[in-house]
Amino acid sequence: MQLILSIDQGTTSSKALLVDTASGTVLAEGSAPVAIAYPQPGWVEQDALDIWQSVQAAAARALRGARPDQVAGIAISNQRESVVAWSASTGQPIGPVLGWQDSRTADWCSGLARHDGLINERTGLHLDAMFSAPKLRWLLHNAAERGLDLGDLRVGTIDSWLLYKLTGEHLIEAGNASRTLLFNTATLDWDEDLLDLFQVPRHVLPTVRPSVGPFAAALPDLGSQDSLSLGAIPVLAVLADSHAALFHHGQGAAGVGKATYGTGSSVMLPTTGRTRESTLAWVDATGAQYASEGNILTSGAGLDWLARTLGAPDDAIGGAYLTTLAAGARDSGGAAFVPAFTGLGAPHWDRAATGLLSGLTGATSRAQIARAGLEGVANQVTDVVEAVADSAPLGRLVADGGASASPLLMQIQADLLGRPVEVSPLPFASALGAADLAAVVLTGQPLPKSGTPTVFEPAITDSERRRARATWRQAVLRSRGHAI
Repeated sequence: MQLILSIDQGTTSSKALLVDTASGTVLAEGSAPVAIAYPQPGWVEQDALDIWQSVQAAAARALRGARPDQVAGIAISNQRESVVAWSASTGQPIGPVLGWQDSRTADWCSGLARHDGLINERTGLHLDAMFSAPKLRWLLHNAAERGLDLGDLRVGTIDSWLLYKLTGEHLIEAGNASRTLLFNTATLDWDEDLLDLFQVPRHVLPTVRPSVGPFAAALPDLGSQDSLSLGAIPVLAVLADSHAALFHHGQGAAGVGKATYGTGSSVMLPTTGRTRESTLAWVDATGAQYASEGNILTSGAGLDWLARTLGAPDDAIGGAYLTTLAAGARDSGGAAFVPAFTGLGAPHWDRAATGLLSGLTGATSRAQIARAGLEGVANQVTDVVEAVADSAPLGRLVADGGASASPLLMQIQADLLGRPVEVSPLPFASALGAADLAAVVLTGQPLPKSGTPTVFEPAITDSERRRARATWRQAVLRSRGHAI
């Protein structure tokens, strides 16, 4: 029996799966929470050591009862764009992790707006505070102001931090590197012009590696416990979480897109080759796979806020609460919820947009407001699919992530897209995608699929769809300050 330990380091928790490569069966799983701090408006921070300890705890729980000789390798998927800085001499973090949601650099980014064309040409991305480079610059300038030796600093994304803790080496996977605004997706290397633009010296950055290993062997302290000491085992695959989910659902097959419904949402569709608007999904033995992607800044977080506002208990899951509440409403009655808490992401990229709830009348019910919340998530995904339709046409959409557990949300999504939506049968697509790629390294093929997806077919007319989309577009215009 060959087992893969697949680690998924996410925004709010770390998860670990122990997967059998022969059957694709998840034999065990473990998880541990990760704290998030909001020290100022727009600031989102985490603790790098807390992240590492959560990975260790999740791995130890998944490995309980496993034999060391059965574990053939480690796979990693990780939250993207978040950044860490640490001391090369001590291995200790020198500041907080700046989370992908952190927008403290938004004003600074606005001063670079004239360079957006260059950034887009080299990276396939547009200038925004969500991406890593402005955050890296902030960490480096903060370190310099504190008198720290910049020659001793090392920086990276979360995969870099985990690889450093696991192997002692300063590495980054190519797909994660492509989310920094510093990586040229044509040359597959750091771009000197962009390094200069963001004032990030090359020596602090990790070495870029393909998505497949083996990387260096993991150090023994991962998963070690009284009954199990793994010793050194290789890291076989590393993928950013959204990229891993795309790999799990279709391995880059044309027309097979995915939407991950998390704190924010990622909609990703594979492309044939590199385009000006594509990101790098992964690099494996067959070469580079590119994809068109839209990043939605707030989705699940917006559902949680709306659920609390409508009276949900503190421990309630927002999407589940709103789904139950909205069951009493056939439609939203013209209400629209735009969760632009930190502005709007793709395809608008407007940080000045504000969250709003519009279209209310004296007859609007709590159930209709709840439905408007679900529609707000589905409309954002539909916006992205429509925006990338020319470069990456969608054949079928596979949904995963926490909010995909809401059957009402998935039905609304199918209705607004006018296409079927498949809901992944397992809740951990990112961890399984990384395990799939690790299995390719071990056996030459991804894991066998298990479970049957739930399929939601469109159930409204074209005219109903057009009316619903028109209501949403008007609400987005109001959110952006453009409504007449």
